Amino acid sequence: MPDRVLVTGGAGFVGSHAAEFYAERGADVTILDNLSRIDTLETADETRATGAYNWQYLGETYPDIDRIEGDVRDTKLVADVVDGHDAVVHTAGQVAVTSSLTDPQTDFEVNAAGTLNVLEAARRADSDPSVVFASTNKVYGDNVNDVPVRDEGDRYWYDDPAFDDGIPETLSIDGCEHTPYGVSKLAGDLYVQDYAARGVVDAAAFRMSCIYGTRQFGNEDQGWVAHFILSTLRDEPLTIYGDGKQVRDVLYVDDLIRAYDAFLSDPAGKSAVYNVGGGAEHTTSLLELLDELEAQTGKRSELTFDEWREGDQKVYVSDTTRAQQELDWEPTVDPATGVRKFRDWYESYETDA
Repeated sequence: MPDRVLVTGGAGFVGSHAAEFYAERGADVTILDNLSRIDTLETADETRATGAYNWQYLGETYPDIDRIEGDVRDTKLVADVVDGHDAVVHTAGQVAVTSSLTDPQTDFEVNAAGTLNVLEAARRADSDPSVVFASTNKVYGDNVNDVPVRDEGDRYWYDDPAFDDGIPETLSIDGCEHTPYGVSKLAGDLYVQDYAARGVVDAAAFRMSCIYGTRQFGNEDQGWVAHFILSTLRDEPLTIYGDGKQVRDVLYVDDLIRAYDAFLSDPAGKSAVYNVGGGAEHTTSLLELLDELEAQTGKRSELTFDEWREGDQKVYVSDTTRAQQELDWEPTVDPATGVRKFRDWYESYETDA
């Protein structure tokens, strides 16, 4: 396990859990965050300020964590902060497809240029840190929708046995429609692969599916699982874009951080790209998640249906074979258990608020 860990986007949902993971294990942890998420998501509001909550949570719970307010677009700052660490968990980013469509310039500067800044800082650092990058399944663009699907009632599923285990890392990224978000993340992803292939930084891009868990205040723009849970618990209405039969593999955040650590603890000889998600064993459609929430809570949000959103996918499931084989990793938290864990946390959050 690395001893000195920098987490960019450390006040974010995934980043804060990475910081907590290493702090709990005695590592020296630094987080870098510009606390901008509430300002960049179109549908965000102050009751769902993930960054502000986690910034305070980490400061109170782990006072030894060094918290630096700053931006990955600041080349000099990134270089100064990276040096001295032996691992970087790079989760800082513009996180929403919707925001990328209205402001692609900022999306590029944060996701593509910001990632290059981190890699260059790692390359030049005397401490020679390894890097994991929070990439996304959106890098595959509309090629995902070229895989035939069938309607199974409350869900779609792949209608090609070649994809029974999900989408592999070898699916083409070319010759299809993308979104600015997918493009900017893919640019960062490719920089990671290049630096790794040239042997100048031990680095890997983790193409994440739907990550969810405690201390996540999801909304329509990003974090749909948490958004559905919170809306149900708060008796708030929900809008479903599409018909609700779209399927995702969902991964509880603790399982994700274990995958990151498996690479950072022993990066030698590892691949530079991993699809990471719940895999074929941990999937849910939107409608099925609402059914699970109703079974657990007795509640069901008032639903409105709207048009499909640009860049959406009827089915996305990660083939996690490579991660399982190379990282000796697999998901451990099933969706029903993950929902209960989130509910337990939220009940304590509401009590303390």
